[in-house]
Amino acid sequence: MSTTNYKLTYFDLTGLAESIRYLLYYGKIPFEDKRVSNDEREWISMKSNFPLGQLPVLEIENGKVLYQSISIHRYLAKKVGLMGNTDLENWEIDAAVETISDLRVKVYSWFWLTNQETKKKLKESVDKEGLPFLLDKLESWAVKNNGYIAVGKLTWADLYFAGMIEYLNYLCQRNILEKYPTLSKVKETVENIPTIKTWVDKRAKDHFFNLKSAL
Repeated sequence: MSTTNYKLTYFDLTGLAESIRYLLYYGKIPFEDKRVSNDEREWISMKSNFPLGQLPVLEIENGKVLYQSISIHRYLAKKVGLMGNTDLENWEIDAAVETISDLRVKVYSWFWLTNQETKKKLKESVDKEGLPFLLDKLESWAVKNNGYIAVGKLTWADLYFAGMIEYLNYLCQRNILEKYPTLSKVKETVENIPTIKTWVDKRAKDHFFNLKSAL
């Protein structure tokens, strides 16, 4: 595709940026993968430089800075041909992406709690009810769509899912797709796309750090 050099800025983890990386690699769009270090002081010192004081951001042509992660995904999906063919198909993709995002919200609801008793109870509730409800829905959609999250073909929803599940597995310290074979296949399909596979095979082992600003 384009020889334009983009710059993606995010923390030094997969998180909300990994599926953006997947889209860039899928589209063979050259980009600088700028990582903010684990030193919270560095992030605090530079936070005001970004439109909403949040990451990720993607700098594109003429220094234009894109923000809000899902909007960045949608922008890139149009560039690399991973949108739907109709307004209704794009609604279906968007609805699936929002459902995947809800998985993250469920995990975040307990992950940062400091009261260990409350954290344990909420995590048990999320593991028993919150995650299964959403994963059951996504699994049924993937079955209906022949191994894709939406509209029966590869779309940015599949890349978003694969990148997000990587992160949620890390936070939960388990494979949350263990009982979901079709969703596991979606993740595998994305990670075996040649340009994405090259990245997955060479990337550093992800690590996490106690920086609430990263969320």
